[in-house]
Formats: sequence, structure tokens, C-alpha cells
Amino acid sequence: MIQDRLLALQDQTYGDFQSKLLPGISRDRVIGIRMPAMRKLAKEFAKEEEADRFLRQLPHTHYDENVLHALLLMEIKNYEECMKAVEAFLPYIDNWAVCDCLSPKVFQKHKKELLEKIRIWIASGHSYTCRFGMGMLMRWFLDEDFKPEYLRLPASVRSDEYYVNMMTAWFFATALAKQWDATIPYFEKPHLDRWTHNKAIQKARESYRITPQQKEYLKTLKI
Repeated sequence: MIQDRLLALQDQTYGDFQSKLLPGISRDRVIGIRMPAMRKLAKEFAKEEEADRFLRQLPHTHYDENVLHALLLMEIKNYEECMKAVEAFLPYIDNWAVCDCLSPKVFQKHKKELLEKIRIWIASGHSYTCRFGMGMLMRWFLDEDFKPEYLRLPASVRSDEYYVNMMTAWFFATALAKQWDATIPYFEKPHLDRWTHNKAIQKARESYRITPQQKEYLKTLKI
């Protein structure tokens, strides 16, 4: 049983620490497994028949099972299969850590199809589906595949959820670092709510990828 293998990797002290970083997740749902050990287990488990059954056993009970689930999805090499499994899993993600560790490698080779899914995810009413969509846009579409209109997707999000707004701020801070000329107008004529606008400026000014001159200019744009 995979649960027995997870428990064999348990580190109670680490579990105590980890649970404090996961608001809304009770301590008894956190086994406490360090990520290097989890990644090693996922690599091994992905080759076994039981892995397919595990991926169909939703929802899981423990946070660590969801982390394992995310890592297993990242090993799927067929895009259609991976996308189907990701979309089956997204409604069950209930914390930022699982959301942010999910980044399938196969997405890199299917960006056109992925972009259409990202548009749908960002518009989702489910907080972590929305966050995941912005995370994928940030990872795959702020470099050579960037188009200025992509910035409108996260800029259109209005949410009362802290972890959605934090991702929006993170996205725009990264966009400022990578695509300054296209992104700075979103701050000169504010498109984001006040909290997200200011948090994005804060995060950008903390970045080593932003020049001192840019940081000083951003400071003048705080609301």
C-alpha cells in the first residue's frame, strides 16, 4: 500500500513545521515528508501499476498524498493523458503548496493547446484552479512565447482569496522583470486592485532582476 510507504518516510518534526505553512489544512492531514524523499518515491512509484489506481482514488485524505499525486502527473509523457489527469485533479487542490508544485514537463511541447486551457483555468471560480492557470502562464508565456495581450488574463481576475491575489502579484512582479516595457503600463494606469498592485511592486522591488532605477520608479507608482 502506498500509504504504508508514505508513513515510512514520516518526519514528525518536519510535519509540525510544514502544517504551519498550510492554512486550512489540519495537522492530522500532514504526514510530514521532505520533498527530496517524496520526489524519489514518485519516480519509483510512477513505474508501478498501483500508481494508476492511486491517481483514480480522489479525493485523497492527506496533504502528502496530494503532493505525490502532483509529482506523478508530472511524469506523464503523453499530453492528452496528462491534461485529462490534471483537470481531474484540479478541483481537489486545496492549498498553495500542492498547486505550485504541479508543473507537468509535457506542457512545454504543447503551448498552443495549453494556452487555451490556461484561459479557462484563470477564469475559474475555484481559487486553486485559477492560481494554477496563472502559474502556468507565468512559467511558459513570459519568455520567448510572450505576447502583451497575455497580461490581460491575470489582470482581469478579481478575487477575495489571498492565494489568488498573491499569485497575481507574483505574476506581475515576474512580468516586470521579464517584460518591463509591456508590463509597466499596468502600474502607470492601475489595472489591479490596490492590494495586488502594491504587493506586485513590493515583490518586484525585492527582485535582483529589477534594476535600481526601475525599483525607484516603481516606488513612485505605489497606491
